[in-house]
Amino acid sequence: MLEKLSTRFSGLAAERVDAEIDRALEWILEHLGTDRASLAELREADGTVLLTHSSRRGDSEEIPSIAGLSVARTWYAPTLLAGEVIRLNRIPEDLPADGALEREQAQRFKFKSHLAVPLAVGGRFVCALATATCTEYRTWTDETVSELRVVGQILANALHRARLETELRENLEEMRALRDQLRAENAYLREEVDVEAGFEQIVGRSPVVRRVLEQAAQVAETSASVLLLGETGTGKELIARAIHARSPRRERAFIKVNCAALPASLVESELFGHEKGAFTGATSSKPGRFELAHEGTLFLDEVGELAGDVQAKLLRVLQDGEFERVGGVQAHKVDVRIVAATNRDLAKAMSEGRFREDLFYRLAAFPIQLPPLRERPEDIPMLAWEFVHRRGPELGRRIERISDEAMRALASYAWPGNVRELGNVLERALILSKGPDLRIDDAFPAAARPKVPATGLADFERDHILRVLERCGWKINGTGNAAEKLGLHPNTLRARLSKLGIERPVPRAR
Repeated sequence: MLEKLSTRFSGLAAERVDAEIDRALEWILEHLGTDRASLAELREADGTVLLTHSSRRGDSEEIPSIAGLSVARTWYAPTLLAGEVIRLNRIPEDLPADGALEREQAQRFKFKSHLAVPLAVGGRFVCALATATCTEYRTWTDETVSELRVVGQILANALHRARLETELRENLEEMRALRDQLRAENAYLREEVDVEAGFEQIVGRSPVVRRVLEQAAQVAETSASVLLLGETGTGKELIARAIHARSPRRERAFIKVNCAALPASLVESELFGHEKGAFTGATSSKPGRFELAHEGTLFLDEVGELAGDVQAKLLRVLQDGEFERVGGVQAHKVDVRIVAATNRDLAKAMSEGRFREDLFYRLAAFPIQLPPLRERPEDIPMLAWEFVHRRGPELGRRIERISDEAMRALASYAWPGNVRELGNVLERALILSKGPDLRIDDAFPAAARPKVPATGLADFERDHILRVLERCGWKINGTGNAAEKLGLHPNTLRARLSKLGIERPVPRAR
């Protein structure tokens, strides 16, 4: 029977342990010829004996959990916790004088004899296996104690293992719940980051900006390399981050490398990493940006500045997905999505032999041309207010008005530095503006101050409004209307049209 018990409990799942313990208690009743058998936990922390499993023969009353047997009130619990066997051959004669509670329990359940054996797991007594008779007295022999201890040890180990397994499962479930919570929080944070680094941060509603955003959204879900072309300050990094944020790689890293800012001697090490001793100062091995961007996105800003030998290594990574660290011989495989950017004329660089054609075609699988600010003057009012609202509080300024004259001055300037230059001018204007009106007179450098056309502000305003109206098909309401692009309310635009004498041309009859 002991062999069967050992086999039965070996590798038993936690949810089946309780049922098997009940079956074992039934076997004890049959084997020993007793009327009750029970397994209890010994709680050292509070000195209580807690009944976990019980079995009985006949019509005797079921024993509830004996949580009331505590150190403060009985001798039963501390005796078992001390590792001593309790043998009661004749009850109540064998009960100690201070066993009043045990006397009450024995009388209630009609105990005549009782045997309890403490069981140790991991060096501590944590359980007790007990059996009792209700119809006759029994003298408990050492052989019976030994048998009960062997059986009890199997049950105690199984119960302890089941408790640990259940506790582990509960901890895992708690960890899964926390993980799901963290995922939800991360999803929320990603949405917040998207607002900072996604399309929402790219201010502008002009057709050229909309076209760029549409292209970026289309390529984001693919793994194709992207080449962002445009003048400095047109927002190439912002588009690159937005593409990554909407790609399947959004969970992984977005790593940026400014190829123009790194010394030529360090570009290769930064991109591909180096081994210890590869060059003077390389005191330890260091992974490169490609390894850091594994399964993520690598943004190569100013890629046109790369030297020829680095271009060759970069081409190998794009073709084979592997590279070697500087000073190393082991090939490292990576899975990286490349988004490159440049303000250089790469076609001219290729004709002059300064940029590899094969690398260009690898990088330019999907080129996106970013428009300069001078090609979207209708976005300038929106850009100006967005910057003022964002930077004003940081600089301690509260701007409520930007005069029409100031806005026309901003819109008439060519902005060779694009949005970056616009931001610098507006920041200076915020610093120089003490009141609620934004003053831009002294914000421009003297040589770069925008000049309003000699024909007058009204003529300039008229021409600009006409251009926007024609571009929007003379729509003042609805999606893509001219009022929205001009940053005006439709009624305000209608009043401005009336004031300037602008009327929609009547279509010629065919």
